[in-house]
Amino acid sequence: MGFKEWIIPQEKYFFSMLDKQADTVLEGAETLLDLMKNFDDVADKRDRMKSIERRGDDIVHEISEALNKTFVTPIDHDDMSKLTSRLDDILDYMESASHRLWSYEIKRVPNDMMKLVEVLLSSTKEVNHAVKDLKNFKKKNEIAKHCIEINRLENIGDEITHQAVASLFKTADVIEIIKLKEIYEHLELATDKCEDAADVIKDIFIKNS
Repeated sequence: MGFKEWIIPQEKYFFSMLDKQADTVLEGAETLLDLMKNFDDVADKRDRMKSIERRGDDIVHEISEALNKTFVTPIDHDDMSKLTSRLDDILDYMESASHRLWSYEIKRVPNDMMKLVEVLLSSTKEVNHAVKDLKNFKKKNEIAKHCIEINRLENIGDEITHQAVASLFKTADVIEIIKLKEIYEHLELATDKCEDAADVIKDIFIKNS
């Protein structure tokens, strides 16, 4: 692509790449929930999560390179970089949770952990919708609804995590407590990053409304 082309707003390209990244995050959440609901072939499913996470990294690098070469973008450079980073964080924490399920040789997924991942999946769906609505700033009411729902889900995720960790400490297996507590923390951080992404999205549509 020549210099002249890069100074022309690349709206379709950037929105397409953000949509692609949001779809990858959602795919990661769906894969993680499938891993937990069908807790077999954990190594293979963990490898699939790693493959999705690497694909997400590739998208981040592509967007970053494009931002460095483009003078005019449909969304402020800094905001787009922040949003891309937050979406990547969600995927990173989900992948790290799946890795620990495998490497720590977890034998059974607790019900609370399943509930937390279901909340996380719902949150990534809302993030996905909000990102895709960014290409049409007239949908600011819809974007606001998605962001409010993400905040609500993050609160639910926090509550599930707090109760689950408290229950862990009522058991006698110290090693199992340490393993599961760390996985819960990574999943909770993934829900936190969904909320962080929502905050960036809110900033974007406020600036462009």
